Amino acid sequence: MTGSSIRSIPKQRMNDLLRTKNEISIFLVSYLLSTLKKSQDHVVTLLTFTAEQRLARVLLALAHLDREGPPIKEVPNPNHQVPADMVGTTRPRINFFMNNFRKRGYISYDGGLEVHNSLRKVLRNK
Repeated sequence: MTGSSIRSIPKQRMNDLLRTKNEISIFLVSYLLSTLKKSQDHVVTLLTFTAEQRLARVLLALAHLDREGPPIKEVPNPNHQVPADMVGTTRPRINFFMNNFRKRGYISYDGGLEVHNSLRKVLRNK
């Protein structure tokens, strides 16, 4: 999670900016398309993946193992209700999956949550 701010732009001003500043309209369209793609991917994930696979995806994303760049060594260990809401299942199911992942060596708890690359195996067993 990172800090953010919200800026309000009056509708008429935004319309003027989109008409006169080509780079702003290109940025906005690009942003909207990427957001639409993420939403579609999320719906596909909900429909085709099991809850265990969805949790694996969430944990990989939290550890930045789903993208280029350095991974996060230790992910803040959230209350199990937070990933349950993200995955669309119950807290006891998340607890069960997390214990299962730990027993299989995909994650480790040592003050914080460490997600290992081996967690990707859960996604391949589809």
